[in-house]
Amino acid sequence: MKKGIYIENTPLEQALKLWQERMTAAGMRPLEAESVPATEALGRVTSEAVMARVSAPFYHASAMDGYAVRFVDTFGASETTPKRLVRGEGAVYVDTGDPLPDNFNAVIMIEDVNVVRPEPGGPEYIEIIRPASPWQHVRVIGEDIVATELILPENHQVRPVDLGAIISGGHVDIQVRRRPVVAIIPTGTELVEPGTPLRKGDIIEYNSRILAGLVSEWGGVAKRFSPVKDDLGKLKEALLSACRQADLVVVNAGSSAGSEDFTSRAVAELGEVILHGINIKPGKPVILGWVGNKPVLGIPGYPVSAYITFCLFAKDLVYRLQGLETPAPEYLTARLSRQVASNLGQEEFLRVKVGRVGESLIATPVSRGAGVLMSLVRADGFVRIPAMSEGYGAGAEVQVEMLRGKEEIEHTVVCIGSHDNALDLLANILKKRHPQYSFSSAHVGSMGGLIALKKGEAHMAGTHLLDEETGEYNVPYLRRILGGRKITLMNLVYREQGFIVPKGNPKGVRGFRDLVRQDIVFINRQAGAGTRLLTDKHLREIGISPASVKGYEREEYTHMGVASAVLTGIADTGMGILAAAHALDMDFVPVARERYDLAIPTEYLGLDAMAALLQIIRNDPEFRRSVMELGGYDVSDMGKVLYES
Repeated sequence: MKKGIYIENTPLEQALKLWQERMTAAGMRPLEAESVPATEALGRVTSEAVMARVSAPFYHASAMDGYAVRFVDTFGASETTPKRLVRGEGAVYVDTGDPLPDNFNAVIMIEDVNVVRPEPGGPEYIEIIRPASPWQHVRVIGEDIVATELILPENHQVRPVDLGAIISGGHVDIQVRRRPVVAIIPTGTELVEPGTPLRKGDIIEYNSRILAGLVSEWGGVAKRFSPVKDDLGKLKEALLSACRQADLVVVNAGSSAGSEDFTSRAVAELGEVILHGINIKPGKPVILGWVGNKPVLGIPGYPVSAYITFCLFAKDLVYRLQGLETPAPEYLTARLSRQVASNLGQEEFLRVKVGRVGESLIATPVSRGAGVLMSLVRADGFVRIPAMSEGYGAGAEVQVEMLRGKEEIEHTVVCIGSHDNALDLLANILKKRHPQYSFSSAHVGSMGGLIALKKGEAHMAGTHLLDEETGEYNVPYLRRILGGRKITLMNLVYREQGFIVPKGNPKGVRGFRDLVRQDIVFINRQAGAGTRLLTDKHLREIGISPASVKGYEREEYTHMGVASAVLTGIADTGMGILAAAHALDMDFVPVARERYDLAIPTEYLGLDAMAALLQIIRNDPEFRRSVMELGGYDVSDMGKVLYES
């Protein structure tokens, strides 16, 4: 057994090459064959050529409803000299698919014959006015498949149409490659199964379900183990058991260097650690190992890290064991909507949302946290930032590795600006009413949204900017920032802004003066957000310096983020909307009633997806009702145009 090593920053390409070389050296090749019923072969990979055992059809069959005849008997038939054949003797009725009677070699369609009885009580004849050609309207033996013909080659992934050909060619069972078995071992004393009553410190185990779903998509079989507690002995037992049952073993979590991270040690004691640590973000603490004759992959516990590293190091192997080439990822070129800084020396996988705005595809970064699973749910793709780059500037052209299809991207309405819970409801109703369309919202604050409109990076912006001089919402900012552009300003809601506080308001927060108390920690919104501007306005009016507010510098990008921070004790209070407080069953101290509008460049009003979206805003009773149920909203002007430049 070789001693394991921890390499702090192995480049990704070097790590992948090392992994592939080890697979080749170990003789990892397509798996052995197994026999499966032909009816259950969909998606499986043939392990040998599938040859036809019988012809299809295996008899001469009528291709039409009509009369089987001997074509020589029809010679001389014309409109002036019709030919008559006795029914049942020279002409036998057949339906489509019926076997052709022996010694008959053509079919005349029923539409082309007249049935006559020249003499009462005499035989019936068919009368035809043109001769039949040999084998007309007949499906001859082997027309589709000839016995011994190749139906499918080896290493072919069986499609629905292939099933029909296999069965038609006389096969009941076929030989296919055994599906690769991937054992997934979740680790961590804190993990509990879904449905378990939760206690503080528990984490619902879901990573293994994500990984198992990927294995299934790739054609493998996932064997999920129950969570293993942070115990070296128990982990080694699970590893040995998994290696006996699977072709690849994946240990999820415990791959870092903490006091309860046992994966590297377990692999080293049972086999060999090839590599520990790669220079990617997220996903750095990857373990590549070998136990017995089985590859072992240790991946981080954070869901985004787990997803990325599993795809990088497991996907190719699952396809390789089936004898298949890994499908090439789909890429598109887009422009970044804002500047992105990245740590030098680490290759970063940046999650982005993508939409077409005018002639450009715009990529907007979403949350970068390794533990933010919803960033994967919301993302349309990844942008790789090279290790030797410090990031990209706003407007930079980037390659996006797609997680969704290009067609869906083309039918997405892109909203960048202030966050409001009603936008999530709007996205859901749009998808419910019009499955072909999507609504993508990125939360960068009201000011950021208007700037995105100015740069041509969004179809609309959510905004609630109060102008202190005029007391008017949004319009003065549209004139200043988008003065030369035709803009339609439409109201979505009026809403209550105020202090979100824990249930019962235990610290008695009543207003902005409380923010300078020694026992109060505040959570802020990001610069450029309308809520941040409202906060700053009130602080100025009563002469409070932001520096005297503990937590002023800590920012959240959504109202729900603020509410969650207060709920979990990160802060004692923060400014947000009443709906966010209601959503998490918290209390609320009102400060202001504000207007939340949608600013839409007039040129986008004619888009089909936009028209569908606006129809919902103006006329959909379910949308209005669901917004009202959130609490703290007035929808009396919803859909009303308040300003047109």
